[in-house]
Amino acid sequence: MSSMQIQEVLAEMRALQARAAGGPADTATAGGAAAPGVDFASLMKSSVDHIAAMQNQASTLAQAYESGDKSVDLSKVMLEVQKADLAFRAMTQVRNKLLDAYTQVMNMSV
Repeated sequence: MSSMQIQEVLAEMRALQARAAGGPADTATAGGAAAPGVDFASLMKSSVDHIAAMQNQASTLAQAYESGDKSVDLSKVMLEVQKADLAFRAMTQVRNKLLDAYTQVMNMSV
């Protein structure tokens, strides 16, 4: 079951990567307007919400294990905590890259 969850996360990351790679080419139409269905802000918001949910789930599992709940397995707790940590670190790297790109664009001379 844990390997299935890892595969689901990897599949979601690949789907987001494919959407991001195809984003600039697909977002602009001949008139320069954005194509419908591709919204960067909503994509980022859904990603942040998903990562927050992962962190909340990991925290809930950890608290349940610490309180002595016998139905919670230590390996599942560790897996969920690591997945949440990895997702958060990836989101932080994306934020850093976006800030670097923004800074470079703002420093361009016109």
